[in-house]
Amino acid sequence: MNLQISQRAAQTQGLVMTGHMQQAIALLQLSNTDLQRYIEQEAEENPFIEVARSERALPSLPHVGGKGADADDATGRIADHPLSLYAHVAAQFDLMFNSTQDRLIADRFLEALDENGWLGEPLEEIAFACALDMTEAEHMLHAVQAVEPAGLFARTLAECLALQAEDQGLMTPLFRAVLNNLPRLAAADLTGLARVCACTMDDLRATLKQLRSLNPKPGADFHLANLVEREPDLIVSRGASGWKVELNRSTLPAVLVDEESAAVATQDKRAREYVGERLGVARWLRRAVEHRNQTALAVGAEIVRRQAAFLEHGPAKIAPMTLADVAQAIGVHESTVSRVTTGILMVTPQGTMGLKRFFSTALAGDADGEGGASAAAVRYRIQKMVAGEDPTNPLSDDAIAQMISADGPVLARRTVAKYRDMLHIPSSFQRKRQGKLNGM
Repeated sequence: MNLQISQRAAQTQGLVMTGHMQQAIALLQLSNTDLQRYIEQEAEENPFIEVARSERALPSLPHVGGKGADADDATGRIADHPLSLYAHVAAQFDLMFNSTQDRLIADRFLEALDENGWLGEPLEEIAFACALDMTEAEHMLHAVQAVEPAGLFARTLAECLALQAEDQGLMTPLFRAVLNNLPRLAAADLTGLARVCACTMDDLRATLKQLRSLNPKPGADFHLANLVEREPDLIVSRGASGWKVELNRSTLPAVLVDEESAAVATQDKRAREYVGERLGVARWLRRAVEHRNQTALAVGAEIVRRQAAFLEHGPAKIAPMTLADVAQAIGVHESTVSRVTTGILMVTPQGTMGLKRFFSTALAGDADGEGGASAAAVRYRIQKMVAGEDPTNPLSDDAIAQMISADGPVLARRTVAKYRDMLHIPSSFQRKRQGKLNGM
């Protein structure tokens, strides 16, 4: 065998994510509250940054990146900022998923994450929404469960503790046996627990000590700025020419750069390098925040344009809309729309909603070919029908399918059953039995 070593040169094209690009992307998914906290932290470290309320029109989108003092690197600042749970996980997803499709599916899991870090929706519901079979959904669940801190996206207490135990190297056959018998532990039946785990009481106590060191709510320590109770980021109102959307100026911070102080400071040759670096960071932050605000406003405006019927008549009229629809309309990538809609709230005449809630797939049209109904609107109609039915004679899935198909999209009985399960509505038999019990 004759082995030879050779070298060849080749040219390839690829996108290199600079530090500024990564941070500009991270800023897109911050709420106004998170953004203000981040800017205030930057202002404490940078003498040329001032925080003020923005009352001026936003400029066109700036180019992210560049050379010179304006592009001085600020790598790591977003990572050091105490983000909310959702922004923290979304930043990890940016590095974990290279495929746009996988990232969109991961965002659907993120949408189901509750404030304690648990998966707040059944896996079957998420699989249905993402058009996945259960094997694919389980595979994606294991992928998103790899984020830090360990224990996020768990469905049960045992699964949450198991993820942390495996991460810390604590998982042993005895530890697994204890997790499989948590009801006995909750009942304080240590003797019975030791018996079913086939261990001594001393071994059991040592394992329980390790168990108590784990966190059953790994998401509870994060900032909860994404909850509905916080101020909205966008405001929808009716203007003279129709619906309009505005940034919530009451919570929206703006970055001001103290150019005059910088000019004075640069006269000192010893401080010139430091001033140039700090001034470059301040200018970059100003452009990045304006870019974030302009993008959020563009996404919100396009959503409002497409969902005018919802604003007028409520959830029954929500139109089908995908991330790709909005991205194509405003000229950005789907992943950009996904990031912007992750943590942004918009107040509307129908209530305050996260932007992700406006997206829903389209259903097939009726026999005349008229489409336009979304899955979300159909689910709302099912919910209203069940709420107004006779408890002693509830509507069957077939009856609901026929009623909706008569004046809307053609709906199969099995589709009604799936949507009913997603809404946690019992079957007609169970509702009838409950109606009789209530009557008694």
